[in-house]
Amino acid sequence: MSQGEKIDKSSINVDKGKNILIIVLVILVFLSGWRLLNDHREKSQKSEEIFLLSEENSHLNFRLDSMTEELTSRIKEIDSLGGDIVALVKVKEQLIKERKLDKSRSAKDIARLNAQIDSYLTLLEEKDADIVRLKAQNVQLFSENKELKTTKSEIEEEVVKLNIKTVDLENKVSIASRLKAENIVVAAVNSRGREREGEFRNRQLERLKISFNIGDNKVAEAGMRDVYVQVLSPNEQVIFDIAKGSGTFELDGKEHFYTSKQDFVFNNTRQQLTYFYEKGSDYEKGTYSVKIFSDGAEIGRSAFEIK
Repeated sequence: MSQGEKIDKSSINVDKGKNILIIVLVILVFLSGWRLLNDHREKSQKSEEIFLLSEENSHLNFRLDSMTEELTSRIKEIDSLGGDIVALVKVKEQLIKERKLDKSRSAKDIARLNAQIDSYLTLLEEKDADIVRLKAQNVQLFSENKELKTTKSEIEEEVVKLNIKTVDLENKVSIASRLKAENIVVAAVNSRGREREGEFRNRQLERLKISFNIGDNKVAEAGMRDVYVQVLSPNEQVIFDIAKGSGTFELDGKEHFYTSKQDFVFNNTRQQLTYFYEKGSDYEKGTYSVKIFSDGAEIGRSAFEIK
């Protein structure tokens, strides 16, 4: 073989090697591209599946909320009609429990819950029929008892009217039977026994004298009565001294202090009652109130002023 032929064969072998290398590279690039494309398709498919699952889950949550509201409405209406709501309450509680687990649902869970909700639609239809039946029963019962209820209502109304009249009459008698203090005179008695009425000074006041008549009252029953006198300072505080006969009495369910007290036998003869109270210290300047009570009510009041 000549030297030229050897060179030609060597060149051919080099060209073949290059071609094989190019072919291998092309195949590798193609395989790499195919793999990248396949990975992209898989990721896109997975993303689409996740999106679809999220959409289905959101739709399922909407169905769960709607069904829960429907059950709540039926439970309320059936309960008001006196029907059985135990089964509906259990279904509602189950739906509420499932609603709280929405983040962990799979496609299988979503399909199962959708099937359950579909079955509950039939339950709602059955309960709607029960509502119609219960309403009809209630209408019938109302019709049957209407006459009895009307009679009972009329009797109760008459009893109420009679009770009102009785209470009103008792109140009127109670008010009419209250004693009344008339001709109330408040005087200051000094150390020499001289009396001043209406306005006076501390030096003129050794003892406070309060006198009045019990007015005519033919309704009030004769008998023993307690009559309490309150002397109130200008700041509306009751003047009292336990050591000098003051104490407490009950009025409108509350305990109140009194300055002085007397009991007497009422006989409707316009009896006069006189109270003396020695304070033992000077009175503050100002206007004082005098209130008189008997049988749990105020029966008179007056006032005096210290200058």
